[in-house]
Amino acid sequence: MQKRIFIAATNTDIGKTYTTKKLMKILSEMGYTVGVIKPIETGVQDGNYPDGEQLLALLKQCNPQAWALEIEDVVPVSFALPAAPYIASNGAKIAYEKIDAAIAKQEQLCDVLLIEGAGGLYVPVERDVMMIDLIERLQAKALLVSHCRLGCINDTLIHKKALQDRGIMHEVVLNCRDEEQVVFEQISLPYFEEVFD
Repeated sequence: MQKRIFIAATNTDIGKTYTTKKLMKILSEMGYTVGVIKPIETGVQDGNYPDGEQLLALLKQCNPQAWALEIEDVVPVSFALPAAPYIASNGAKIAYEKIDAAIAKQEQLCDVLLIEGAGGLYVPVERDVMMIDLIERLQAKALLVSHCRLGCINDTLIHKKALQDRGIMHEVVLNCRDEEQVVFEQISLPYFEEVFD
């Protein structure tokens, strides 16, 4: 199994945190010790980490060795503005050394490290650095999470091609919300069943 799995998505609010938490539980039940990091979270205000706090709480349940970890060990870089990191940081350089240190700390405690991205693959982290570049920099395999609304075929194929063009090993999953399921089965699922193994 790939030691680092980067949970990416076709856009924001697709279900990266939901998927990451499901994976944490499944891998833990399979006997793996899991770690989790969201390298950059935006929308962090008044000490409230909307995604990071959920991930840290579940991490402590899934991996007893993580009991002493703090929020900065899961979310090493954060910004208040709920926007792309490049905008939220006001164009500042990202503190990659904080991300690397958090990863190194957690990898001492786990078999598999799940890395949750922010937004889609082409969300700017810095002016000329996109989220897809972070996947490469961290030498991770990608799990691409796509939606099930109308347009999911196009969105999924564009993002899958971006990963293929970079030579990033990846798998694709679809996060179908209850209200999307019936329409998805009629208008999109037949294509996915025919084209994807």
